[in-house]
Amino acid sequence: MALDFQGPSTALSAAGLEAACGGLAVGAAEIWTVLTVETKGCGFLPDRRPPILFERHIFSRLTGRQFDICDVSNSQPGGYGADGTHQYDRLADAIGRNRTAALQSASWGMAQIMGENFGAAGFGDVESMVAAMSSSEDAQVAAFVAFLKANHLDSRLQAHDWAGLARGYNGPNFAANQYDTKLAAAFAKYSAGPLPDLTVRTGQLYLTFAGLNPGGVDGVMGPNTRKALLSYQQQQGLPQSGVADDATIASLTAKLA
Repeated sequence: MALDFQGPSTALSAAGLEAACGGLAVGAAEIWTVLTVETKGCGFLPDRRPPILFERHIFSRLTGRQFDICDVSNSQPGGYGADGTHQYDRLADAIGRNRTAALQSASWGMAQIMGENFGAAGFGDVESMVAAMSSSEDAQVAAFVAFLKANHLDSRLQAHDWAGLARGYNGPNFAANQYDTKLAAAFAKYSAGPLPDLTVRTGQLYLTFAGLNPGGVDGVMGPNTRKALLSYQQQQGLPQSGVADDATIASLTAKLA
């Protein structure tokens, strides 16, 4: 049975990345810089739902503090607990009290855009935004582009003004989590070295959905990814190349249906 917020969950495509670069007038290194800092560059959990972080103080504000006696509503930030599925447990609790406010109180996808910012991200309502976040990484990145442009942060990214970008994207307390420092370090890495290979990265994401462990979704062919590919190819009766070849990617993609 499909989980709530579980959609097609397709990987970032070359066309999706190219559209983001064109929309923001930057290179791929700049795109990967922000996405890596926000979510380690992956738009889906192993169960195929987009990563979220539920913000109890946003929910408290949006509901007029009427639920502040419960764990998911508090005027003070915090109380996050573990990443991953635990955040959906918190979201489910809030949905039981006020669905629209709950969806607006979580940040969604590989760019972690708050649901309450659905308009700036290019959507008419939060339900439409969440549906898009659940569908594909291309949609998640397109929302990221729209959000940056709506908030005039595209110029910050173009100028590599990491403090200015972090302030506008993560709030005035960005320095507490060293967002600007992390952005600068990520950009130095991606501008000096190879960028994620989208084909390898697609294989890694879909191997994760298949219950195998490629050692992360980073677009780098390492020993764990090769081992996971070999295991999947053996399971499916495919030539055991240990490479994310066309036949293997096609087989993994077919299992998303």
